[in-house]
Amino acid sequence: MVIGFFMILVDSTIVSVATPAILRGLDTDVNSVIWVTSAYLLAYATPLLITGRLGDRYGPKNLYLVGLTVFTLASLWCGLTGTVTGLIIARVVQGLGASMLTPQTMAVITRTFPAASRGQAMALWGATAGVAILVGPVVGGLLVDGPGWEWIFFINVPVGVVAFVLAARLVPRLETHSHSFDWIGVGLSAVGMFLVVFGVQEGETYDWGTISGFVSVPLLIGAGLLVLGVFIWWQAHNTREPLLPLRLFDDRNFSLANVAITTIGFSITAMAFPFMLYAQAVRGMSPTASALLLAPMAVISGGLAPVSGRLADRVHPRGITAAGIGLTALSLLWLALVMHPETQTWQLLLPMALMGVGNAFMWGPLGATATRNLPLSSAGAGSGVYNTTRQVGAVLGSAAIAALIEARLAADLPGISGQLGGLQGSGATMPAQVASGFADAMSESMLLPAAVLLIGVVAVLFFERPAIHRA
Repeated sequence: MVIGFFMILVDSTIVSVATPAILRGLDTDVNSVIWVTSAYLLAYATPLLITGRLGDRYGPKNLYLVGLTVFTLASLWCGLTGTVTGLIIARVVQGLGASMLTPQTMAVITRTFPAASRGQAMALWGATAGVAILVGPVVGGLLVDGPGWEWIFFINVPVGVVAFVLAARLVPRLETHSHSFDWIGVGLSAVGMFLVVFGVQEGETYDWGTISGFVSVPLLIGAGLLVLGVFIWWQAHNTREPLLPLRLFDDRNFSLANVAITTIGFSITAMAFPFMLYAQAVRGMSPTASALLLAPMAVISGGLAPVSGRLADRVHPRGITAAGIGLTALSLLWLALVMHPETQTWQLLLPMALMGVGNAFMWGPLGATATRNLPLSSAGAGSGVYNTTRQVGAVLGSAAIAALIEARLAADLPGISGQLGGLQGSGATMPAQVASGFADAMSESMLLPAAVLLIGVVAVLFFERPAIHRA
């Protein structure tokens, strides 16, 4: 299950490294190539509530294998396409495959491992995120510099085949729950999520104003929130079986974990953009070299995963998750304080190492705590909600950091924002007369994800001891 989840996470970071190469290779414009990522994100985030519930209905193993097949074949399609329109369409299909696959990984762990020892399994699931953050950009840089951007998609094919064979042979077929399916809920949630995610994702493109005619970004977001409000009302009044069982939120830990994972999705997505811009534009590093700055975080996070897993099964979740999120926030603040043109590389690696410690005690223990009290029949619905809030947090983080970077560049280096595309990933040192102001803008932007994580720290401080816990 982790192999498939790892492939999804790598794909979400590897494409950003290849964006300039895709722009040149398909001879397209910036707005079109942005849609290569936006289309995938929309297709991934919008159906997560539905696909989590489908796992309960038809079996998480079945949904996982179908999603993995769709994702792998769509990856092949992405690599073979010769037009940006074809690539965008293939990315939509790839996103749908990812949305089917992702909730099932968490649901299978929840339903396979006993609640008292689930933390160790969930720690491995969580450590996957930290390792993928490193592997994606590094592999992306090597493939783009070597055989070409198409190979960032082709590489998914053999990985997908291996993951399919292993899952088909080793993952157990779990009990399904054949009840009525909430098609009204499906429609409302899909429309509401699409409008909100599209509005937030494309807000910066349209300067948070008019898109066409009377249609504006605020109108789309407002309409999406209204539709989601109707969806929640319908879930509360559906006398049969709702798509989203609101009783899930009767569990305090599940509700608080969703708040915390939203802040994590926001911050991890938001921090990557200014840090990579600083490394590549100010320090003159190549995409591969800048990605290697994340190595201490990935190595330490993976190494500490077994430790955090054992602790998650034995100690109160309040302390371990607060420590993990708090250390991650502290590492981002540390990075913000040392992101200067003259900073030595080792001074960047130290906060990255601290971030690795924070990640180890953040992802896995939080995921285990979110699902530990849930009934097994709701594992798919619970993991769907949890992954949806994480992805929505990522969308908000992406939009917010783009707006903040533009604002700080306007303040520290008036007129430079228009040159951003040319500076990113250039691999050449920025002129000294602008390097200081650019670095200041990037370091100031890093304060936002650090501050948002503090909301996650406050949320997990209200965790209660799980009903089932090893003594």
